[in-house]
Amino acid sequence: MSAAELLEAIAAWPLASAMRRSAILYLVVNATHILAIALLVGAIVPLDLRLLGFFSNTSLDVLGPFLSRAAAIGLVLAVATGFCLFSVRPSAYADNPAFLTKLALLAVGAVNAILLQSSNAWRVAEAGGRVAGPVRLSAGISLLVWPGALLAGRWIGFL
Repeated sequence: MSAAELLEAIAAWPLASAMRRSAILYLVVNATHILAIALLVGAIVPLDLRLLGFFSNTSLDVLGPFLSRAAAIGLVLAVATGFCLFSVRPSAYADNPAFLTKLALLAVGAVNAILLQSSNAWRVAEAGGRVAGPVRLSAGISLLVWPGALLAGRWIGFL
């Protein structure tokens, strides 16, 4: 299947057709996407700041697991609703540089999070131990990547 055929198949998806026909459905999916992004960024920014040494009076062994899970839930919801929004006009989005930038930043952010979560240094920090340099580096990358993806997402409508 070619890329063009795949995009056509996505556009023909029943939910995509329903969203094109119903302003209410599109509105609900779009609002859910925004709420999911708010959950993701709203959880990840305070966690990253804590990992970088801010709010050091807040226990990372309590804060870390909660904010990590909240960010993961936000990411899953944002990707699911984002796919639904993409399906309405997949060919237009596939050629949009801002959309492609957003996807690249999402991939970098997700890989960064997976690598961090699977590291021993994260487990030590999450248990209340020392926050090692690689954990701080990952937090710094995260603080650049997730807001960057948010900005790229806003940029989509202006191109």
